[in-house]
Amino acid sequence: MEIPKDYDPLKVEPKWQKYWEKLGIHRFRRDDRQAPTYVIDTPPPYPSGEFHMGTALNWTYFDIVARYKRMRGFNVLFPQGWDCHGLPTEVQVEKKYGIRKGDLPAEKFRELCVQLTTENIAHMKEEMNSFGFSIDWTTEYRTMDPDYYSKTQLSFVKLYKKGLIYRGEHPVNWCPRCETAIADAEVEYQEKRTVLHYIWFKIIDEGENLTIATTRPEYLPACVAVAVHPSDQRYRKYVGKKLEVPPLGHSVEIIEDEEVDPHFGTGVVMICTFGDKTDVKWVKRYKLPVIKLIDEKGRMSAAAGKYSGMTIDEARKSIVEDLRAMGLIEKQEEFPHAVGVCWRCKTPVEILSKPQWFMRVLALNDRAIEEARKIRWVPEYMLTRFIDWVKSMDWDWVISRQRIFATPIPAWYCASCKQTIVAEEKQLPVNPAKDPPPVDRCPNCGNRKFEPEQDVLDTWMDSSITIAAHAGWPEMDPRLFPADLQPNGTDIIRTWDYYLMVRHLALLDKAPYKTVLINGMVLGTDGRAMHKSLGNYVDSSKARDKYGADALRQWAAIGASTGADIPFSWKDVEFGYRFLRKFWNAIRFASPFLKPELIQQDKNKVNLRPIDRWLLSRLNRLIK
Repeated sequence: MEIPKDYDPLKVEPKWQKYWEKLGIHRFRRDDRQAPTYVIDTPPPYPSGEFHMGTALNWTYFDIVARYKRMRGFNVLFPQGWDCHGLPTEVQVEKKYGIRKGDLPAEKFRELCVQLTTENIAHMKEEMNSFGFSIDWTTEYRTMDPDYYSKTQLSFVKLYKKGLIYRGEHPVNWCPRCETAIADAEVEYQEKRTVLHYIWFKIIDEGENLTIATTRPEYLPACVAVAVHPSDQRYRKYVGKKLEVPPLGHSVEIIEDEEVDPHFGTGVVMICTFGDKTDVKWVKRYKLPVIKLIDEKGRMSAAAGKYSGMTIDEARKSIVEDLRAMGLIEKQEEFPHAVGVCWRCKTPVEILSKPQWFMRVLALNDRAIEEARKIRWVPEYMLTRFIDWVKSMDWDWVISRQRIFATPIPAWYCASCKQTIVAEEKQLPVNPAKDPPPVDRCPNCGNRKFEPEQDVLDTWMDSSITIAAHAGWPEMDPRLFPADLQPNGTDIIRTWDYYLMVRHLALLDKAPYKTVLINGMVLGTDGRAMHKSLGNYVDSSKARDKYGADALRQWAAIGASTGADIPFSWKDVEFGYRFLRKFWNAIRFASPFLKPELIQQDKNKVNLRPIDRWLLSRLNRLIK
């Protein structure tokens, strides 16, 4: 074979990629019951349309493992799916068309989501193929397709029957911009400079004031109690007395609780519904009333009195102005504060009390930690991150969302008594907005009219059953479960690794993976997180078009250790290209001597020099 003089990866790579696909050498051989299997639970990415450097890094790791295991004789399942549903796609559609989800009929909005997702998948699939990843494309799945989301709905029905899924009203994290509940794992924290306001509260019938420090004066209308530490001698005499809460003037009681930090502010804290998670605990502990101060759009409700209808920021400013006019602000200080924001749109998150669907994950957390300790984590310290997250959880997983593009919750409600009716397994997949419930009459009151569930499922309900889905669940292929390798980035340990664990424990009573491989994040050349807004973003396709896929894969392979962040470096990619060019020239130089007629077939007759024997010994050691 004549080898061209110049190394041109843009010509060479597509040729072999097409050849591999034609031969089907990457496909999982389902009829092969002899070879040992090796299953990789490939993360299904959001079809954003961008195949960024982080994705290139991740899939290079996965591909190295897949190719190595095939060379060792394993029948490798290297699947690929797409996590279609959820906020990322909806937000992208809203931005592209300049609309909000309520501007169009739900079905039309969903059509736009499907259209955009399909386009993005086609582009990302083309990028993956151009990188030469040895994916078995016969396993491709899309979570928005009925054959997949029917499994999501089936898991919902089965866990509902087990009592592990329930509906109730409970405070939840709420994004006012996206107008939906979000889980704890979807709340990010940003350090912001805010103002700590020291406000005078009048002690009723005492002629004295108490000073309370707060960063959220807009929550004053929802103050339902004031708390002090029981050992704080400054305030013991006031416990049980009433305070007048400015600026609206309602009264609340002073109580004591050991969770109050006597060193923060003045040592006196407001309990509001709901400023933070501690407020939620106190309200439940002392059976305090709930004042619903903020609505779904982030505006003040009628409970805010004269501030009703204002945005949160407007209400904060107006209330502070009124307090100042009333002479009730003692002082103000700048204060660094970690603010919870929506992971997708970065809007500050509020806590609202809403009827939602939940999964009882708190009851599974001890078992999740127990199973996680039995699993191999690469690097080992990532187990600590998993355990720390599990132990930090306060609430069950809220699995319902007030959006459109997602798996429908398979449930209806009696129009009369509001009894919940959940779909039968044989009905699935169902869309309650179009399909009838499994009963003609309400089993509770006999009514014949039903209302469909309008909420949809969290997208993690789709992607947290991928391992079972690969194994054919509910009909399981025992060769494919649990997965041998669970690979993902550090950023989704608390979501994907955790949700996979609790969902499979709940459904199958078994941990879903044997080894977890964690990679770090790709940083810009300036050492900061790579992002377009920072001007340090590098499009992986541009790097590939300049130096070829193999050069970029070499950068990913040698650039960092597992679990560590890796800064992108054009210099390292160029080094990969130069190395491959030298490798090409070496093969070209050797090729005239590799003709079949020049190769000695009988190895016993070969007279090897010491250097040849040494090279072969090193090769054999590597192979072993």
